[in-house]
Amino acid sequence: MLIAGLVLAGIAALIHVYIFYLESFAWTDRKTLATFGMTAQEAEAMRPMALNQGYYNLFLAIVTAVGIVLAATGSTAVGSALVFAGAGSMVAASVVLVISDPSKRGAALKQGVVPLLGVVALLVGVVV
Repeated sequence: MLIAGLVLAGIAALIHVYIFYLESFAWTDRKTLATFGMTAQEAEAMRPMALNQGYYNLFLAIVTAVGIVLAATGSTAVGSALVFAGAGSMVAASVVLVISDPSKRGAALKQGVVPLLGVVALLVGVVV
């Protein structure tokens, strides 16, 4: 289960790198506007916040990726702690999103289910 947890956390990190790209570089592109259900004017007004949020997602992905590498190379305790911190924060952010705006349930599931599965599998792998 340890390997399954690390693989799922890796997928979650890749998802968050993609979210970083959308929020930090492609924020006003037509496809991104459709993805986030915004007008061009709304996107322009939110650009600084989106840039910050994008980097937040990148940092979560980096913490998770470093944890995966450490866990896979023998530093299981430190690596697992970093994966729990990174992927756990991804899960927590998805919970905040759905609580703050239930209409964003789909987005919250897209960003939160894979890291949740990774955290659960990693927990089982570390405990068992």
